[in-house]
Amino acid sequence: RIVAIDGPAGAGKSTIAKALAVSLSIPYLDTGAMYRMVTYAALRDGIDLKNESGVADVAKRMNAVMSSDRFFVDDVDVTDIIRGPQVTEAVSTVAALSAVRNELRVSQRSWVENAGGGVVEGRDIGTVVFPDATLKVFLTASPSVRAQRRVAQSGGDVVVIEEQIRQRDHLDSTRADSPLRESSDSLFIDTTDLSIETVVKQIASSVNSIESKSNE
Repeated sequence: RIVAIDGPAGAGKSTIAKALAVSLSIPYLDTGAMYRMVTYAALRDGIDLKNESGVADVAKRMNAVMSSDRFFVDDVDVTDIIRGPQVTEAVSTVAALSAVRNELRVSQRSWVENAGGGVVEGRDIGTVVFPDATLKVFLTASPSVRAQRRVAQSGGDVVVIEEQIRQRDHLDSTRADSPLRESSDSLFIDTTDLSIETVVKQIASSVNSIESKSNE
């Protein structure tokens, strides 16, 4: 049982995926945090983020541990650091590197195999990592609402944050390797005017419906 949730920054993926995992009683994996952890480690080690082999080597050798809502890199709690401005501004560059994506896809598939399934969220989960997922979901929301959510969560200037989100959308959707896009068989949900509870119920209902049909 794999639920793949994709979508742009600030669409509510993490919050909804966590709640959905609880609702379905299956594990949750935040792949975006994995790219942020690699970005943190590369910045820490002074690696040029355009040095593809160098950053991929960091991804391969770092000891990354994800425990509930806490993230550790080489035994250092980086939960807050990876959501800070330095990592946020650099993560799209790292996520565009094919060698890094290849490295992390292996880790993501291994994690799900070991966990026996899960709710997995990111930007290429349904299109590339798990194209045969039980259900694929694409979440989005207007850039202004996504910016407001980010400011409410972490503070900042909403105008600046919205511009950063638009730039991130452009980078993620135009990169050569696994660009952000909606899979043709995804459940598309615009969360702009929807509550978390409403979205979670809609996705859970779709999962249950799919599984009921497969058991007939």
